[in-house]
Amino acid sequence: MAQVPQTFFDALAVRTWCDLALRALGRAREEIDAINVYPVADGDTGTNLYLTVESAVAAVEAVFAGHAASMPTAGRPALADAARAMAHGALIGARGNSGTILAQLLRGMAQVLAADGETAHTDGRGLTLALRHAADSARQAVARPVEGTVLTVASAAADAATGAEGNCATVARAAYEGALAALAATPGQLAVLERAGVVDAGGRGLVAVLGALVETFTGEAPGVDPSGASGASGAGGHARVEHREVGRADDDGDGDGDGEQGGWADRDGDSDGDPEHGGDECADGASQEGGPAFEVIYLLEADDAAVARLRARLDALGDSLVVVGGDGLWNVHVHVDDAGAAVEAGVEAGRPYRIRITHFGLGDVHTTGAERPARERAQRAVVAVVPGEGLAGLYTEAGATTVLARPGEPPASGELVEAVRRAHAREVVLLPNDADLRHTAAAAAEQARAEGIRVALIPTRSAVQGIAALAVHEPDRRFDEDVVTMTSAAGATRYAEVVVAERQSWTMAGICQAGDVLGLIDGDVAVIGADVTVTAETVLDRMLAAGGELVTLVLGDEAPELVAEHLEARVRESYLAVDTVVYRGGRQGAVLLIGVE
Repeated sequence: MAQVPQTFFDALAVRTWCDLALRALGRAREEIDAINVYPVADGDTGTNLYLTVESAVAAVEAVFAGHAASMPTAGRPALADAARAMAHGALIGARGNSGTILAQLLRGMAQVLAADGETAHTDGRGLTLALRHAADSARQAVARPVEGTVLTVASAAADAATGAEGNCATVARAAYEGALAALAATPGQLAVLERAGVVDAGGRGLVAVLGALVETFTGEAPGVDPSGASGASGAGGHARVEHREVGRADDDGDGDGDGEQGGWADRDGDSDGDPEHGGDECADGASQEGGPAFEVIYLLEADDAAVARLRARLDALGDSLVVVGGDGLWNVHVHVDDAGAAVEAGVEAGRPYRIRITHFGLGDVHTTGAERPARERAQRAVVAVVPGEGLAGLYTEAGATTVLARPGEPPASGELVEAVRRAHAREVVLLPNDADLRHTAAAAAEQARAEGIRVALIPTRSAVQGIAALAVHEPDRRFDEDVVTMTSAAGATRYAEVVVAERQSWTMAGICQAGDVLGLIDGDVAVIGADVTVTAETVLDRMLAAGGELVTLVLGDEAPELVAEHLEARVRESYLAVDTVVYRGGRQGAVLLIGVE
């Protein structure tokens, strides 16, 4: 049935476009997944785009429902409200790199459409400006843009729209046709696409979304004949080229064509076409034999300055970096070998959540054209650095392989590699339990991976965070899911320690003298006192002021005999529904470790 065309770009047009785009991606999803050959054959670009738009649809529907409930006789929501909802929904629901880029395209459009919050609608000129800003902002969000990707298709759409004059229908059709022509040219711009005989998968998805925009304003999907058959699922038959079976003809196994890196030839699973590096060479022209092991995605609450530093940090850690968003909320996507370091970088920048870590070698794929060997159930182990004999026993009882870190004697990377080997597992979760061991643990993880062991590094900064992670560890769960759950548990645990100062020094709480009792919260000195029990109580009160459900106390050999009883009584009397668990840590350096979950 033909769609009733919209004349102007208003809130109803936003709603209609989102609905039609979701339907178009639903029809084309399997086709887009099947041509996902760049940077590696991960086969999920169509799925990721669909899930991203699905989130945008839900957000727009919520705005319409809220408006109807609060102002039932006031017509429809403002264009600005609907456009912002579309962008926000896509941002928080973005999946994969293709979805992240699409979210930024929608955000760029929304910034123009919502610039004047009082305007009920915009015309063809406004749509042109929105498409231009969308393409430019998406390109700016990618660390190393390369032509022949979804960014190229978006820019071509904006260029074609700029050259068109007329109403929204005219501009939308021009943008669609410009994108279609650019999509057809992508195999000539990226050698990996040409070898596989396919167009860029991310660009193919964008063409489907733009086809839905045309249908919004004309009432008919482009390429659809009177019988309802589509020339190419909304992409236009001439946009595709003859291609061999994905995963067989393209022995390189590249990903999906969103365009980040080429030449990740022999991997059997990656993300979805991240527009950073093109062809079979990196941005600097060097051949790239392999790619990072993990895709890391998370939402991040942080300010602009922190995000600028985060970009530089993640760019040094890995590739396929795309950071989109603004106004304090960002969606971060990167490919790295050290997933823990990527998450830790987010923690240092702000508050990361909805963390998703995907290992490219095994699982989390949706391929339809490639045959993969059945995944054999892997033996998994946890390797943890612990600061005392007591905790070493606790961790060992929980099934972990431990490396003892004696006071003043941190383990070397070689010791951690030996522990990973000793674990005799194909999959290993590594818990350094000390912020100062991050680089040592990363080096150990890299060496173990070179030996064929699948290693995930979770950036635990304290043994109490490691305890929280170990408590939710489930060996029968998929590896990436287990790592995400453990990472989330560790990240949700605030940590503190009570120590005795060895010398006079400056701290964030003032000047301390040798012999003073220091209370450190999340690594920083927060309290300077003279008594261990009093200082510990002050630290605990400060931590619980932010809420909590479980307090973990780890007592060192030098802890006062009654400190645990005193703190347990304090929690029992002052904080309802908060439980306390106490462990003996032995000779651990700190007098007391405190964790609050």
